[in-house]
Amino acid sequence: MAGSNRFLSLILVLGSLLVIFPGTVYAGVHDWSPGEVRTLKSLWIKSLPTVPQDPSNAYGDDKLAASLGRKFFFDKRFSGNAKVSCGTCHRVDYAFTDDLPLAHGMGTTGRRTMTLIGSAYYPWLFWDGRKDSLWSQALGPLESSVEHGISRVFVVSIIFQHYRKEYEDIFGPLPPVGKLGRLLARPASDDPGAFKGWLKLSLEDREAVNRVYVNLGKAIAAYVRTILPGISRFDEYVAALNEDRAGDLKGIFTDQEAEGLRIFIGKAKCTNCHSGPLFTNGEFHNLDIPVSEKMPFDAGRAEGISLVLADEFNCLGNFSDAKGKQCQQLWWMDTDTRKYNGAMKTPTLRNVVERPPYMHAGQFNAIREVLDFYRGSKNPDIEHQSLTNSDLKALEAFLGTLSGPILSLGE
Repeated sequence: MAGSNRFLSLILVLGSLLVIFPGTVYAGVHDWSPGEVRTLKSLWIKSLPTVPQDPSNAYGDDKLAASLGRKFFFDKRFSGNAKVSCGTCHRVDYAFTDDLPLAHGMGTTGRRTMTLIGSAYYPWLFWDGRKDSLWSQALGPLESSVEHGISRVFVVSIIFQHYRKEYEDIFGPLPPVGKLGRLLARPASDDPGAFKGWLKLSLEDREAVNRVYVNLGKAIAAYVRTILPGISRFDEYVAALNEDRAGDLKGIFTDQEAEGLRIFIGKAKCTNCHSGPLFTNGEFHNLDIPVSEKMPFDAGRAEGISLVLADEFNCLGNFSDAKGKQCQQLWWMDTDTRKYNGAMKTPTLRNVVERPPYMHAGQFNAIREVLDFYRGSKNPDIEHQSLTNSDLKALEAFLGTLSGPILSLGE
């Protein structure tokens, strides 16, 4: 009789705990079904294949090019005020992005800086996918008046003055800079003076300048290809599952983190978009994310489609090292601009808690704000409405387990 009373008392105590701390008791939270384990392995960093080759960049895996590209990446002389480098917005200490809602170089852009973690795996670059290779991505900001604010002729001048031997050891002789004229000359649609100066160059000089400019992009791309995610606690957790070390699971994840993971792959359906080892499907979605009334409408992918097709530096262009049949992404690209109006690329969630603010214009300052938005959204691409506050806390805790060291050449 005394034993029955003690058991009853225990039940009452547990019941009171559930009332006082609703949602904080996770029974069997580290038990996973075979199907769930398969999903977790698909997200595991060990499932990430080797970095795919870029047929449009013959120097993509050249170590000397990567080393030179790293120097270019951090060199602020490649800007109009000598204060902006690629590393200004893609900060090593901030997961290769920055802490600003909108990227800021010579001026302020209309979108947030995307992280470069694992970007060598993506067929489309930038929020709108307007570039189809890392090297063509690297070239765009240099001639943007609000980013680096220089010209391709200026790039040739800097390389001639400061990198001549290193460049020529990889790419061959530089053209004679003295005959190039105005340093601001570029084929610009936004600067008649720069365009006029560009037209004054001979066809041979323009071709030579373009070639050096492209080679700078290909060297930077070789470096960016080395920026990869390292092993996170999530990856350690899946490794323990994979090796049948069930006893280690509780030492790697808290119960709340494990519950967040279960929600992430289960009822929250986060893997509909954040799938694979990089936690992104690389696709474009319009989630009706609110933006400031002061900002113009951003067509996103709908505009990116026409930009990448018209890009002189795309995979099918004269400066690509690829054969036409190797540019499958361009050949088979979905060009339905109505479908992609306002759509932005799904970003990776690797190291996501370390790099606020979030979304393409930095609309949210914290992960919890993002989760609250998703839960309240009626967008058909989002199915999170049934999530409780406890679910959101667990999801936030889980997302923190996706942080790990970021690997890159020289770091």
